[in-house]
Amino acid sequence: MNKHQQQAPDLPEHKAPWWMDGNGLKEPHFLSKGLHAFWRRLWHWLLIPLQQLDPLECSEAMLNLIAWDRGIQRFSNEPVALYRKRVKYAFANARDAGESAGFKRIFERLGIGWVEVHERQPDQPWDVITIELADMELAGNQQLLNVLIQHYGRTCRRYRFQVVYPQPLRLHAARFSGSYQNFGAKLG
Repeated sequence: MNKHQQQAPDLPEHKAPWWMDGNGLKEPHFLSKGLHAFWRRLWHWLLIPLQQLDPLECSEAMLNLIAWDRGIQRFSNEPVALYRKRVKYAFANARDAGESAGFKRIFERLGIGWVEVHERQPDQPWDVITIELADMELAGNQQLLNVLIQHYGRTCRRYRFQVVYPQPLRLHAARFSGSYQNFGAKLG
């Protein structure tokens, strides 16, 4: 049962009261079962439009229509799963556009790993925003990053990518002790 079926009212299991059931006639019982099966099938058919409103579950034709409505265009060789996420989170991404914390949330929603956004750094022009990414994220998502900056970035700013190579750090704690003595000596 998907989430749309959980939101829709349930079709009750109903036994029709038949006055002839006590006489051993089973036709009304079979008729009741058949009608219930028909209404259950019709109930599923009526839920199909609800399923088409969710960008993560709808058909691709409907996805393209929802994307057009939300102002999202698919870039070349974009995986369908990523396209579905971009369409689903279009409103939230538009709301978060234009601020550093919002930009981080946009990247997080779309599955891009660690990101840091730096604005107005010393020794940099005021309109340069530096986006720090891991090397693998930049290499694997270059088109996506360009589309995101073009769509959600500030219009009067320049964006610069800075590649960071994350290295695991191991730190071991151990007890270290020793004793120290000072000796003085005089000549002569």
